[in-house]
Amino acid sequence: MSASEHTTGTREEWQAARAELAKLEAEHAELQEKVTEARRRLPWVRVEKEYEFDTEDGKKTLGELFEGRSQLLAYNIMFGPDYELGACPGCTSLGDELDGPRVHLSHRDITLICFSRAPIDRLIAYKQRMGWQFPYVSTYGTDFPFDFNLALTPEQARGIPQIQELVNNPPEFLEEWSRQTGAKLEDGLREAPSYIAFARENGSVYHTYTVTAPDPFVAPYHSFLERRTPKGGGDDFRVFRKDEYPD
Repeated sequence: MSASEHTTGTREEWQAARAELAKLEAEHAELQEKVTEARRRLPWVRVEKEYEFDTEDGKKTLGELFEGRSQLLAYNIMFGPDYELGACPGCTSLGDELDGPRVHLSHRDITLICFSRAPIDRLIAYKQRMGWQFPYVSTYGTDFPFDFNLALTPEQARGIPQIQELVNNPPEFLEEWSRQTGAKLEDGLREAPSYIAFARENGSVYHTYTVTAPDPFVAPYHSFLERRTPKGGGDDFRVFRKDEYPD
């Protein structure tokens, strides 16, 4: 959108409009605080099943992923065993922005990691390609992603009309996504891009929270920055990995 397509005005008009917007932003901030409080009031559910994951440092239990802290926050990157060319480009963009906060979170008793369902050797290779530093943990061969709704079985996916509609009549951007990941849509769309949180107390691990796309929180941080710009990032749904932009 250019200046010729947008309302222009005087500095006084801008200040008056900005003051009205500030009221909405304050209401939004107040609502966000209420949502945060409600989120933290969710009941904790004790994890009874034992899980063992493949990591760069060998096998680890869920409790060991906390690295001695009491809170674990993980992002589930869409990178299933059937993805031949790498993880979802959108999830990859989000992953690009996770290393910066880790030092601050770790000093606030929070360990930040990522999960994916592809085998660990493929995760390590992809992590090296992207230059990531966060712990990247494979849930391959475990019940964990299915127990916590981070992935669907083929039977579950076939029973969801919205997924079947996307598989049978995919929009152009989703066809491009399938080519980028090297995964057929019936396989690729079984992965759920999600944040999942756990707490550890008195030797027990508790599941506390999960949020899944298309929730706005499950988006790369740069998309939040775009919302503060006059034109935004455009309407193109295509997403590129940082080493694959055409320019």
